[in-house]
Amino acid sequence: MRRKCLCGLILAVVCLILSGLLPALAQDYPTKPIEVVVGYAPGGGTDMVARAIADVAAKYAGQPLVVNNKPGATGIIGSQYVYNAKPDGYTILVAGGSETVSVPHFKNLPFNPITDFDPVIRLMVERVGFYVRTDSPWKTMKDLIADAKQNPDKFTYGTSGVGGLHHAAVLVTEKRTGIRMTHVPQKGGAENLTALAGGHVSVAMASPNEAYALVQGGRVRCLALTSLERSPTEPNTPTMRELGYDVYIDNQKGFVVRKGVPQPIRQKLHDIVKKAWDDPQFKASADKLKLELSYLNGEDFRKALKSMYDQIGESVKK
Repeated sequence: MRRKCLCGLILAVVCLILSGLLPALAQDYPTKPIEVVVGYAPGGGTDMVARAIADVAAKYAGQPLVVNNKPGATGIIGSQYVYNAKPDGYTILVAGGSETVSVPHFKNLPFNPITDFDPVIRLMVERVGFYVRTDSPWKTMKDLIADAKQNPDKFTYGTSGVGGLHHAAVLVTEKRTGIRMTHVPQKGGAENLTALAGGHVSVAMASPNEAYALVQGGRVRCLALTSLERSPTEPNTPTMRELGYDVYIDNQKGFVVRKGVPQPIRQKLHDIVKKAWDDPQFKASADKLKLELSYLNGEDFRKALKSMYDQIGESVKK
């Protein structure tokens, strides 16, 4: 009994110490550079938003935010690097897309992207669209779905890779419309749109900012988007839900940290990045890059990721 009382007293003292120590640590945070890990190669959309926000956030953090590209396995190499890092708030991951909600349904991973990471802030969304050549016989998404239902597996669709978010968007669409098409994975987004323009695939899954130049050049057009709202880049293109199909897939991008980073430090990081997100310099960079900014706090970002993760998981297990 005496030992139990002593242990309880020690635990209470430790809790009291930590309750005072953690806010103090958060107040001083950061005291050294913050590593921003991008699980994709330089030059892509994830890398661009990471560098744009890191440049501005440095002045609010009082420390540099250093972007570190760790490409491979559709973002999983970078995710695992952050998962293995010390939970002190100095190693953060740009996440929310394929590496978080899609790829884990196709591969066995040593971590759970939903429960083993804590979202800090969402920065943007990247819409996903069904693109066809301008000379395609399909004028609307309903035309494509009707034709694909009558001709299972006849038509091909290209994506930037197996297990990615664009691949998952088609799987969800197949599940909820009853169509079947043949997947022709490409090496990346640029190669995928090139394959469409060259007539090598019937449909290409792409984001409006990826396809912008080809759309403006009159070579391809978008039939529908899988987002909840229309894209500013594609204002005349309807969403799948507008057309009556229960499909919602957005490529979200924000910051997450591995589980274990104290909440006061996560809050301080959120506040630093939110100030940068509101900064006119970042807004100007995002506009130039045609990024669609969309803020969520950590908890709302978590809910959005879980919803997307569950929807894709249901469709992959068809």
